[in-house]
Amino acid sequence: MLRHGKSDWSGGEPDHLRPLAGRGRRQVPEAGRWLAANVAAIDLALVSPATRTRETWQLASAELGVAVPLRVDDRMYPGSAHALLGVLHELTDESRTVVLVGHNPGVEDLTERLTGRWVPMPTSALAVVDLAGSWATAGDGSADLRTHGRPPTSPTDA
Repeated sequence: MLRHGKSDWSGGEPDHLRPLAGRGRRQVPEAGRWLAANVAAIDLALVSPATRTRETWQLASAELGVAVPLRVDDRMYPGSAHALLGVLHELTDESRTVVLVGHNPGVEDLTERLTGRWVPMPTSALAVVDLAGSWATAGDGSADLRTHGRPPTSPTDA
């Protein structure tokens, strides 16, 4: 899970069109560098259609050194845990490692639902979960929380 970077509230845009703020543009590449250093391969990025989430993935993925298939899904905005879980249930097992770029409270709630542990997900934070079984059976307690936090501060091993 990757929560979008800090957004810019100064322009008066509707919520879904709000871009990243300068702080978000500075922090998000750190998350991308952390992913590049700690995740062997990413098979798919699931991204909310909101401007700030698409910008977040663009900046983070630029640090990976390889192109990652992207799927923008309208159900991810604003993205309740229930809606996000529905998106995950549709994945095939060929997508073994997936980055979900979304919003709170959905990202926090989904992490808690999958792992049974609540962790804070401030802007630009990551939570890495290891799913036991297939995407189709993802649900309550079906995953282990491996690490979480906001780079460049090292994410905390869970």
